[in-house]
Amino acid sequence: MRLLLMADTHVPKRARELPAPLLAELPNADVVFHAGDWVDTATLDLLEGRCRRLVGVYGNNDGPELRARLPEVALVELGGLRFGAVHETGAAQGREARCAARFPDLDVLVFGHSHIPWDTTAPTGLRLLNPGSPTDRRRQPHCTYMTATVTGGRLTDVTLHRLPPR
Repeated sequence: MRLLLMADTHVPKRARELPAPLLAELPNADVVFHAGDWVDTATLDLLEGRCRRLVGVYGNNDGPELRARLPEVALVELGGLRFGAVHETGAAQGREARCAARFPDLDVLVFGHSHIPWDTTAPTGLRLLNPGSPTDRRRQPHCTYMTATVTGGRLTDVTLHRLPPR
């Protein structure tokens, strides 16, 4: 099962549209995660129309229309792994322990907010993944998103993709 992970798209405030290379990945994904800060409902509509399965949450920059359509936390089982998605996880320091305590039953947590790619594993085995942002790199050298594969109850091939400058 092929996964596509994104967060912090901030359309149309940070970009007019999602980058073409990211959109080109949508047909290859069995499940697309969006960890919040969509900003507009048009992006949610676009992904709902193009994705086989979309797992999304709202972020701190998402208004009432998005909050009415999306949960704060999403929980799904995929290929024998328990996934969660949430926008905010707090400061980087202590993140693994905080998330492991908040989500003790998960195998993988996809999150956003910082725009900083993150891939770590808590002592409990919880894998934490932040795909960065495909539209707003902030202090990072590149805009990014992630892909991964679920095979035989394992998460493999976790890859951070750098997007070309706009």
